[in-house]
Amino acid sequence: MTLTGIHHVTAISADAPGNRRFYVETLGMRMVKKTVNQDDTSAYHLFYADGAGSPGTDLTFFDWPAAPARRGTNAIIRTALRVADEASLDWWRERLGEAGVAVSPIRRINGRAAIDFEDPEGQRLTLLADGGTIPFVVWEKSPVPAEHQIRGLGPVTISVPKLERTETVLTKLLGLVREGSYRDAAHADGEIHVFRIGAGGPAAELHVAVEPDAPQAREGAGGVHHLALRTPTFADYDAWADRLREAGYPNSGKIDRFYFRSLYLREPNGILIEIATDEPGFSADEPAETMGEKLALPPFLEPRRAQIEAGLKPL
Repeated sequence: MTLTGIHHVTAISADAPGNRRFYVETLGMRMVKKTVNQDDTSAYHLFYADGAGSPGTDLTFFDWPAAPARRGTNAIIRTALRVADEASLDWWRERLGEAGVAVSPIRRINGRAAIDFEDPEGQRLTLLADGGTIPFVVWEKSPVPAEHQIRGLGPVTISVPKLERTETVLTKLLGLVREGSYRDAAHADGEIHVFRIGAGGPAAELHVAVEPDAPQAREGAGGVHHLALRTPTFADYDAWADRLREAGYPNSGKIDRFYFRSLYLREPNGILIEIATDEPGFSADEPAETMGEKLALPPFLEPRRAQIEAGLKPL
């Protein structure tokens, strides 16, 4: 019943067509699922991932007509995407620069080489060299060469005013392990605390910045809605539901998202964390070869397809 890494990160966009262009055409990720927010079917839910939509590779977006996010604490503040090595980082610095995207010099995040940049709506992103040892599936139709493609999600950074209560939930309830910290001058106290998820490594770390003087963040376009952590099977998921219930920790209860099953809880500062299953995956309702090409709806929404499609704008 150990969480094994980052499952997905869900952010907010107020420009679905522009969002698709940037993540598919500039970053070269595959749109593996074009569906809707199951709690608000007027909004797209777009999933970008590796060539197979593998768990742990998908960055997803709700398409909401929201004002820009206000940056601050009590929020998820940066999402890392993994590439193979520093040669890929050099390649990406050139590619992003040619696309008019400002890119930081190469820096170190917990000992790993990385570069920072933002998408057109201000979503804070990092490309991080993972050493090229974590399996992923190449997308053959990507505009990015296979050796430089984004390989999946890396560490995610959250900001909180104080560490103690958050650390208790992460370690005592969710089973993460605090591994230490590293210096980062971009944050208030210059120190980022590292929590290992399962075996750890670049695809299985949560980084926590303590920023007591930062303003309260406000959700919006260019911000992150929630972070999901991986649990492999339905049996593990059921065990997590039991654990949360027995601990008396407030949570959503079991929710079947069809492509995975979910449990939602908030850490003490209100940051939304999901526990999501690796199974069954995005090919549950369409062939792997054509995933993401048409609007996919889970079976319980299929009877409303005409109504839902009529309310969505073209991508």
